[in-house]
Amino acid sequence: MKTPFEALVRTHGATVLRVCRAVAGPDDAEDAWSEAFLAALRAYPELPDDANVEAWLVTIAHRKAIDQIRARRQAPLPTQELPEDSRAAPAVGGWQRDLWEDLATLPPKQRSAVVYHHVAGLPHREVAAILGGTPAAARRASADGIAALRRTYSGELR
Repeated sequence: MKTPFEALVRTHGATVLRVCRAVAGPDDAEDAWSEAFLAALRAYPELPDDANVEAWLVTIAHRKAIDQIRARRQAPLPTQELPEDSRAAPAVGGWQRDLWEDLATLPPKQRSAVVYHHVAGLPHREVAAILGGTPAAARRASADGIAALRRTYSGELR
């Protein structure tokens, strides 16, 4: 007998929200979270009893967060006036930049491995199952992503 869906939301809701925040950013995280659980609700009856529910939900959350990013990129941005020169706009950097913006600069596999392992707390073998590789490759992608983030922040601290 399957666990009631409401219990899954209570148990894994915080993890799914952390993944959504890490991938889509704080502004779109709640929308991605809602979309993830709506999609999961529809698919839950077909989920095998022996499935890893947390990894399944994290995968759905990651995909819905990416959908939010794509939707944001396609949406028009209203402005009062156009800037004279778009290159004159101040660059985001230093202490003004958030971690999720730095995560977005990582290659997709590294970003996913960092989010799944360090944000969602999944072991490397589960990260490998989600990403489609070996645990060693997931560990390497995660380590490379963390190393890139450290270089970003160590350069700012000097």
